[in-house]
Amino acid sequence: MARLFRRTAGFASSQDGAATVFGIFLLAGSLSVAGLALDIANAYRVRTALQVAGDAAGHAALVAREFNSPAIARAKALEIANVHLPSSKYGDVLRAEDIIFGHWDGEAEKFEPDEYAFDAVMVSTARAQERTNSVGTYLLKFAGVDALDIRRISVFETYRPTCLEEGIVGEEEVVVQSGNYFAEGFCVHSNDHATLSSGNTFAERTIISMPDRRDIDIPSSGMESNDGLAEALRDGSYLLRIVERIDAIIAGVQDPDSAYYPDYIDSPIAISLARNAKLDNDSFEEGHIHTIYCNSPTQKTSIHAGTELNNVVIWTNCEMKFGEGVILRNTVIVNESTSDKSFNTASGLQIGDDDDCATGGGAQLVTRGGVSIPAQLSMFGGQILAAGDISFEAEADGIQGASIVSGGRIEGSSGATMGFCNGRGMENNFEA
Repeated sequence: MARLFRRTAGFASSQDGAATVFGIFLLAGSLSVAGLALDIANAYRVRTALQVAGDAAGHAALVAREFNSPAIARAKALEIANVHLPSSKYGDVLRAEDIIFGHWDGEAEKFEPDEYAFDAVMVSTARAQERTNSVGTYLLKFAGVDALDIRRISVFETYRPTCLEEGIVGEEEVVVQSGNYFAEGFCVHSNDHATLSSGNTFAERTIISMPDRRDIDIPSSGMESNDGLAEALRDGSYLLRIVERIDAIIAGVQDPDSAYYPDYIDSPIAISLARNAKLDNDSFEEGHIHTIYCNSPTQKTSIHAGTELNNVVIWTNCEMKFGEGVILRNTVIVNESTSDKSFNTASGLQIGDDDDCATGGGAQLVTRGGVSIPAQLSMFGGQILAAGDISFEAEADGIQGASIVSGGRIEGSSGATMGFCNGRGMENNFEA
């Protein structure tokens, strides 16, 4: 009995084989660490693949959205994502509901969904258990982790220069007369050079730009007599893609399948109006397209004085004159006339609703020719887009939210305040 006790006690106190037991624990720990490293490395690989697929899909969605409906843009994004991560192998890493159009606030880093927006898109890709495509693990299974959920988000935003969204932009010379006040944020740009008279005031963060600021044409005392000009000057040039799309816009506002078709039009069936008829409030029906046809380039038509147009589209190929006091709200007028005065008025044209930069109410004039408005132009969330020259004289306080873009020369106002809405109330203006 004593011998058995001694053997048992000796076995209990013996350290023979301890290295083997320690080695087993060390091996298990090493395999766990290696497994963790392997599975994390694989997770990062999948994460990168999801990011690449999301980025490609977001870019494709925005490019397609410019001329197509949200549904078509989503279909293109899904097609591109499937090229990067085929659903037959990786499951539904991207679904239609994961593609959200909207607006991106860079300063607040906040995305605001808007189904009908063109300027930003958020794309969410995922491999997750609820999609039955989660990422399986290797050695982490031994730690009870059978799969990993991995998600990525991509946000793409189009870049449209502020000058083209709200300001005065000409392919050729832009002339600014005297005594104007340009509010903070307003922009004047020429792809050639700008000419300024004296007595203008440029608030902080206004922009006066051209390819080479040294080409600016000002009086000898121009820097001193134009307050804020030195700080506002910039070098820069823009490709005026929107001018190149005038023909597409003219066709698109009459086509329900076009991105340019206004949402306030209820019927694509046009109402034909005689060019020499009295065109006033009784001539136009809200929610409809109207056409005014001229047989020759020299023929003209006119909108009667005091007419207020709301929720209409007008197509014409006539030189069109606006009577005094005409007001356009939620209205697009497109003109195929190439006359220098394809749109003209004696005085008193209001483009857009005077609503202190509120959403909606804007109006657009688009022409293959030129525009001449010699007195009392008012623009409130309005747009003038012309392939030819533009000349205008604004009402003293009549500009608050204006986009004036010309494929030619612009000669602007004197004694006016150029207000800035930061894009508000200009949602329906045409962009490219």
